[in-house]
Amino acid sequence: MSHLLTRRRFLIGSTLGASAITLSGCDLLDQNTDVANILRPAEQLTMKVQRLLQGRDALAREFTEADISPSFRVNGTSAPDSDEYAQLAEGKFKDWKLKIDGLVERPQEISLADLKKLPARTQITRHDCVEGWSAIGKWTGVPVALLLALAGLKPAARYVVFHCADELEKTLDGSGRYYESIDLVDAFHPQTILAHAMNGNELSIGGAPLRLRVERQLGYKQAKYIMRIELVDSFTGLWGGNGGFWEDRGYEWYAGI
Repeated sequence: MSHLLTRRRFLIGSTLGASAITLSGCDLLDQNTDVANILRPAEQLTMKVQRLLQGRDALAREFTEADISPSFRVNGTSAPDSDEYAQLAEGKFKDWKLKIDGLVERPQEISLADLKKLPARTQITRHDCVEGWSAIGKWTGVPVALLLALAGLKPAARYVVFHCADELEKTLDGSGRYYESIDLVDAFHPQTILAHAMNGNELSIGGAPLRLRVERQLGYKQAKYIMRIELVDSFTGLWGGNGGFWEDRGYEWYAGI
């Protein structure tokens, strides 16, 4: 397994000397305004260059069933610390509904059963974790583009925010429930799906009922336990304002690979 060093961690380590602590196998990078002011423009430039060179619709490599890894670690938490989630899981998510709201024309509430009736995509791809491990899995789920088409985007919509069941504010620093986000370019990418099955089986508690697969980005972008999708025009008012739980702690928002 190759060690993956993010651009943000490289820049901090090589030019400014990062101070970091370890929490659940992930680095909490030192929160420093000067560092952020240097790195954010560089991150935006990297994103633009990568998309220019690869093309907006360039596909992540897909593999065969013979390549599927014998084991696939549960990145992050193995189960949300939430009574609501526990009740939903006990009922096999029969009462769960995916909410789609924010800057949309037609807010949606879709049950897991109805979601599984929608056209699905299956893809065998590699998950690259920022911790340095990789694994190949077979994912089946609904394209995010299809769900956005059902809801209809308002002109001001710019980002897709995924709100999750993880209540990490109970164990960390009080900053809010786990969330992640992508822009509309990645949302409409053909390999961006909300997976409800892995390797031919329904997702386990280590991600159920849905997890995001945005295959051209690192593992921490693959949000689990998704409860709600919100369309927004900016990250203002979303906890730390950087577009994601780990991004609020120093990780780069665009984690392209």
